[in-house]
Amino acid sequence: MLRQRIITAAWLAPLMLAGLFGLQGGAFALFTAIIVLLAAWEWTNLAGVEDRDSRLLLVGALAVLMAVMWAAGAALAAWPLWLGAAGWLVNLHWVTRYPGRLEQWHAPSRRLAMGLWVLLPAWVGLNVLRDSGAVWLLFVLLLVWCADIGAYFAGRAFGRRKLAPRVSPGKSWEGVAGGMAATALLAVGYAVWQGLGAGGGLILVVATLVVTLASVVGDLLESMLKRHRGIKDSSQLLPGHGGVLDRIDSLTAALPLFALLYLGAL
Repeated sequence: MLRQRIITAAWLAPLMLAGLFGLQGGAFALFTAIIVLLAAWEWTNLAGVEDRDSRLLLVGALAVLMAVMWAAGAALAAWPLWLGAAGWLVNLHWVTRYPGRLEQWHAPSRRLAMGLWVLLPAWVGLNVLRDSGAVWLLFVLLLVWCADIGAYFAGRAFGRRKLAPRVSPGKSWEGVAGGMAATALLAVGYAVWQGLGAGGGLILVVATLVVTLASVVGDLLESMLKRHRGIKDSSQLLPGHGGVLDRIDSLTAALPLFALLYLGAL
């Protein structure tokens, strides 16, 4: 398993870095759309759609919608980000009450609708941040990675109080605190690098902590859907790593919220 994880990471990491930071405009939108469509393929399974042709049709419909949004300029607009922010408030409600409120979202049609407000705003967030240059896109990626690393080590060392035992038993409040500490340090370093000053740095730290908490909800949402579906990984598209959603679950929540805060700061 470890060997397969290393092999996959060896070709995946350079490909992702080249696509995310080497492409711009329409090429970047297309590259990230492919990632989102792969995640959408997995989401149809999480939604309970088992027929292959139906899943392909749904992913194709999403591809058409994304093409229309790009042509209409909506892929760089704020309204899909607001849609995502509202959707994540609903997701938070469901995650914190699981397995209660199951009747509100367990129908495949509702889980598919959930996928729209998770995946589309994440794609728009990617485009908005890349359109501003690579600096803040890099920041939100580092934010999620630092949150994961900080949560892992703090959780292992100090984890006692379970965060959401019915959704993801391995996560703890101490892990969340460790992740927030790591991202706060990242924000301070970034503020110094970008010359934001004391006021700008404080705003960045606060925004970072909010987005860090959102990234935790993104992770928990996918865990909830997989638990409900009775599966361990969203797919086997990435050998040794599971599926695309397993790698970007936290980002799906962090990207639209950070992009929305970024636009509001302009």
